[in-house]
Amino acid sequence: MRRIYFLVPDLKTASSVTDELLLARIEERHIHVIAREGTELGDLPKASLLQTSDVIPAVERGLAVGGVTGILAGVAAVSFPPAGLVLGGGAILATALAGSGIGAWIASMIGVDVSNSQIKQFEENLKKGEILFLVDVPKERVEKIEAMVKSHHPEADIEGTEPHIPAFP
Repeated sequence: MRRIYFLVPDLKTASSVTDELLLARIEERHIHVIAREGTELGDLPKASLLQTSDVIPAVERGLAVGGVTGILAGVAAVSFPPAGLVLGGGAILATALAGSGIGAWIASMIGVDVSNSQIKQFEENLKKGEILFLVDVPKERVEKIEAMVKSHHPEADIEGTEPHIPAFP
């Protein structure tokens, strides 16, 4: 999946674009709309916390850092065990899993409070009243969807794509 970013000038255009995306067989759960704070979006599919915050990248970093830290702690525990205690490879696995879990949990709490770094570049446009679309489409359909939006709405400003979207949001 790829995420397409584009801006439209107003709610009327946003509603029309949403209808066209749905007719192009893009599920509503793959369409995310962001507007200036206080803007009533009505029936448009609003972006959730997963799209507006950096929680997903933070969890990924937390898993990696926590896992590495857990492995190092496990190796240290096996190399220098407490007196009378024999530890095996299971200790390394257990500390790696525990470290990954704790790292992901802590990082997710931090990531929820951080704005999505991809959306920051559109803050000025949002303040002007433009509407931002984040549309997740299979990579083979990116060009077709971009062309469809541009042909029906020349005022839409296609801003590019994000190379990889996690499967779970």
